[in-house]
Amino acid sequence: MAIIHPARITKVLSESIAAEIGFEPGDAIVSINGTKPRDLIDYQFLCADEVLELEVLDAAGKTHYIEIEKDYDDDLGLEFETALFDGLIQCNNRCPFCFIDQQPPGKRSSLYLKDDDYRLSFLYSSYLTLTNLPEREWQRIENMRLSPLYVSVHTTEPELRIRLLKNPRAGQILQQIQWFQERRLQIHAQVVVCPGINDGIHLEQTLRDLASFHTDEVPAVASVAVVPVGLTKFRPQEDELIPVSTEKAREVINQVRSLQQEFRQKYGQNCIWLADEWFLIAREELPEEFEYADYPQIDNGVGSIRLFLRQFSETADRLLPPKVEPRKFTWVVGNAVEQAFEPIIKRLNSVEGLEVKMQALSSDYWGQNITVTGLLTGHDLLLKLKGLDLGNGILLPNVMLKHGELVFLDDISVEDVSQALSTKVFPVSGVEELILTCIQ
Repeated sequence: MAIIHPARITKVLSESIAAEIGFEPGDAIVSINGTKPRDLIDYQFLCADEVLELEVLDAAGKTHYIEIEKDYDDDLGLEFETALFDGLIQCNNRCPFCFIDQQPPGKRSSLYLKDDDYRLSFLYSSYLTLTNLPEREWQRIENMRLSPLYVSVHTTEPELRIRLLKNPRAGQILQQIQWFQERRLQIHAQVVVCPGINDGIHLEQTLRDLASFHTDEVPAVASVAVVPVGLTKFRPQEDELIPVSTEKAREVINQVRSLQQEFRQKYGQNCIWLADEWFLIAREELPEEFEYADYPQIDNGVGSIRLFLRQFSETADRLLPPKVEPRKFTWVVGNAVEQAFEPIIKRLNSVEGLEVKMQALSSDYWGQNITVTGLLTGHDLLLKLKGLDLGNGILLPNVMLKHGELVFLDDISVEDVSQALSTKVFPVSGVEELILTCIQ
């Protein structure tokens, strides 16, 4: 059994129950009503009671016992150092396309942790393979109705999935999806297509199998994202993987679109979506916005460009003035979106006094000719922006940075880039912050 550590508090929300009581960052919750929470899921479940008896360890190591009376759905207003108080369930697969294994050596150890944790899947929509779950965790998923989970399927053929994940337990995927179906629980599936391995007839079989679970009032497979494999120059040479070419991207688009049409007729709706990257690699027009339904796979890059364009247009109508004091910015994005984002640049530059230049970069760091914005690193910015007129500063999409930190994926900080390029860097999250940074 994993050791359950006290849940260390990093933030107390103002005007919350916890603030009123006097909780401070550095305090830690040991137990709630006599139970030690394993994770954020336990914490939220235990806090649903109207009377809470808390055992709390303060920053100085002193134990306090606190009783709280509240409405059952009132949140205490606490944020924690981690969502997992008993440690991470790590991955024991050896998928050749795993991004963790495609990083350069010598970085901090946390970058090499492979998670395969159903709790992070439930809380944050991260993908897991279901190969690492002991029986008691399956039981907990059922008892607590932890649904939907996000599952990396890749293929439904047992032998091929064992070969891809390099794990003898990987062949049970169809029985596992059936387990979800029998309990009226759901998954969102992802298929990373590796040319020459799980494409062609194998991809068709996988999508047919997954679509067959998109039935009933609560479909076991709520959605499927088909994603191209991403390769970096650091990957092992013996991994048998090849990059997705323009021709392969077009082939997959045609294949999946044909199946989408068939499934619409058969099941009355679509459940399979292609990631935006396919269309960027194929140099083809993105699907129209209505084709993405309610964006069930937005975090997997399915429809994110269309959604961003719509949000920009609506926010620009509301916020963009006809004129501003003269100013000039450089907006850094991955070269994959260069063409798609041209309308945004045109609209921003229609404001008198505002000049925004888009720098669409590939990644020298990862060794990719076509790069999504989130993979650009500090190294890439230093290499490709040096000596350019960057105006009043760089508009930097937050997706390039590690979650909650002003640090790129290569451990270079925003401050390092700012100093080396002698310019301000403005990290921006979403369209509203992008526009406001330009006009204020």
